Amino acid sequence: MVQSSVLGYPRIGADREWKKALEAFWSGKLEEPEFLRQLQDIRLNHLRKQQEKGIDLIPVNDFSYYDHILDTAAMFGIIPSRFSYTGGVVPLSVYYGVARGTKDAAASEMTKWFNTNYHYIVPELSGASPVLTENKPLAAYREAKEKLGIEGKPVIVGPLTFLKLSKGYAPSETDAWLEKLLPLYVQILQELAEEGVQWVQIDEPILVTKLSDADVQHLHHIYTTFADAVPGLKLILQTYFESVENYCDIIKLPVHGIGLDFVHGYAGNLQSIGAFGFPQEKVLGAGVIDGRGIWKASLTGKLELLKELAKAVPSDRLIVQSSCSLLHVPVTVESEANLTSELKDALAFADEKLNELVLMTKAFSSEEATQGELEQYDRAIQVLQQSAVRNRKEIQTAVSAISAQEPVRSAPFAERHAAQQTKWQLPLFPTTTIGSFPQSTEVRKARQSWRKGEWSDKQYAEFIREQIDAWIKIQEEIGIDVLVHGEFERTDMVEFFGEKLAGFAFTQNGWVQSYGSRCVKPPVIYGDVAFIGEMTVEETKYAKSQTSHPVKGMLTGPITIMNWSFVREDIPREQIAYQLAYALRQEVEALEKAGIGMIQVDEPAIREGLPLKAVEQFEYLAWAVKAFRIATCTVQKTTQIHTHMCYCEFHDMIDSIEAMDADVISIETSRSHGELIHSFEQNTYKLGIGLGVYDIHSPRVPSVEEMTGMIDRALRVLDPNLFWINPDCGLKTRGLEETVASLHNMVEATNAARAKYEQSLGK
Repeated sequence: MVQSSVLGYPRIGADREWKKALEAFWSGKLEEPEFLRQLQDIRLNHLRKQQEKGIDLIPVNDFSYYDHILDTAAMFGIIPSRFSYTGGVVPLSVYYGVARGTKDAAASEMTKWFNTNYHYIVPELSGASPVLTENKPLAAYREAKEKLGIEGKPVIVGPLTFLKLSKGYAPSETDAWLEKLLPLYVQILQELAEEGVQWVQIDEPILVTKLSDADVQHLHHIYTTFADAVPGLKLILQTYFESVENYCDIIKLPVHGIGLDFVHGYAGNLQSIGAFGFPQEKVLGAGVIDGRGIWKASLTGKLELLKELAKAVPSDRLIVQSSCSLLHVPVTVESEANLTSELKDALAFADEKLNELVLMTKAFSSEEATQGELEQYDRAIQVLQQSAVRNRKEIQTAVSAISAQEPVRSAPFAERHAAQQTKWQLPLFPTTTIGSFPQSTEVRKARQSWRKGEWSDKQYAEFIREQIDAWIKIQEEIGIDVLVHGEFERTDMVEFFGEKLAGFAFTQNGWVQSYGSRCVKPPVIYGDVAFIGEMTVEETKYAKSQTSHPVKGMLTGPITIMNWSFVREDIPREQIAYQLAYALRQEVEALEKAGIGMIQVDEPAIREGLPLKAVEQFEYLAWAVKAFRIATCTVQKTTQIHTHMCYCEFHDMIDSIEAMDADVISIETSRSHGELIHSFEQNTYKLGIGLGVYDIHSPRVPSVEEMTGMIDRALRVLDPNLFWINPDCGLKTRGLEETVASLHNMVEATNAARAKYEQSLGK
């Protein structure tokens, strides 16, 4: 009989209870025993919910105190030596030190989880001697069984994926590392088998990327080792986010089941099954319900897909499941009271996706009994599709005309750079920040009072101006060259713009985890996007009036707005990007008209949208670059366009970054310990660039010497006349004192670098 399952459930809780507990613990407001009790309550509530919904195979060990990759590293005692870990179960102080940094030790690198907006902590293998510190999957299984009577499905990150996502070892050392790790995995699996566990989900999302011959050999060695060690334990090799590469090699592995994504990997996986079949002795985990999108599934369409799969796989060997963990979607639509019924009825968050899985499983077993229910379910999608908000002909016509042209600036970079230097007279190595400054409790309370109607628009505007005044003065006193207004009027860099554009909707509790306790509430792009009126001009123009320094206008770019939103699925993402770019172009032009001669259009999420398949990446980058240029190409040559990006393996897209033709780009680099600089050692970059010299995600204040070292290395590979100095990212989440201290050190490091460089020239 067909069964239902999910690959993972959101950690954060319907009211972000998880986030609140973590932050209370970090601030010392919660003692460790109470913290652990609260997290157990959250964890059990999630399991109970899946049990009550009727999910057959419920995942355990998908919960985390921060990040599941960090959990895996901690389980194996893989902790960088700078954290003074001495062995045994990793204490929470060390665990969170690795994730967030301490006063004396920099945090481990954080980077994107494949092509999502979730971030994982990168394991550092250099010098590590792995041991099994605790069997977390076993503890999670026992807890679910003892507390709730659930025979859970333990989830664990697979060895190949874990190694591929780690750093601090050479490819030639892979065999040696497998020999260290495999006995620990075997011990985990043997203890699970002895406990009576039936199914274990081993996550190997790395299998949707291109594998080398050596990778395939390692894969065979890993799973042959497991099969020999625990022949009676049912292992399901789970993939997600795309179709698998090396399908024929994967289906030959000695595992009981294979999980495939039939949403984001629909075409490739279906084609592989059609061409090569599926082993009759294995179970197919059919990921038919989208674990990353928020829209209701067309259940009649999904039922037809299951019927197609059943031609290759006996129905008693099918598991109906989510395409990936539900970690990437909000918890429930139930608490959303402010959405139109037209939109709300078309949404499905995590809990609603559980309902979809149960209904799909039921329908597959008895289609006739559920036919009316399926048709009624699908009707909500059809209603939204016919809505006027999705059929703005004037926007569609304008965007079609603009996107048919090649967007180019009025002059090449060399000519623009000379004109801008003449206009701005900036010093060597200009200093700036990325945009936002700390949002204090006072700022958040003021915004809340205004939104509740307790403050008038005038009161709130005056308050924002006071914040701008204070931080303009702080920046001037520190000695920063190019200032920003601080973004005190903004909650989130995407939500702020979405609230001022047509085609967006906003949830009350549509939170998802981005990294650690950092949760984001992505807007919903459900209709055609349109410019309504000026969005940032008032605050930026006011800030400029308070100083003789240049002040940057601050916008979020079209690709980032798209990639950090939940987007409609009825038109190509390329068209959504062009609609956003057209709207932002009108704001860029308004800023320039208001006298703002430096405008930053941030694209920190451009990498996130990059397809996992190399064959699809060129096309994505082409239209992503085009969208940025549509937004920025109409300004005068003296207007300096900036952009900002977060670090995430940019070595393979530097050409595209240069093609964006921004006058200055700032890139996050410090958390990767300068690794991105190596990319510029291999590739020449000919436009203005600032490499972030300190990590804003960590509460520690970096020393002048640290930043000077980063600057010195960067200047060995970058043109000093085009080099800027800035923090890694915006400073909204940091405290006042640490921000001021860090920026003071940054300016001091800059002054030292200027003196050193001028001395080298004999000045």
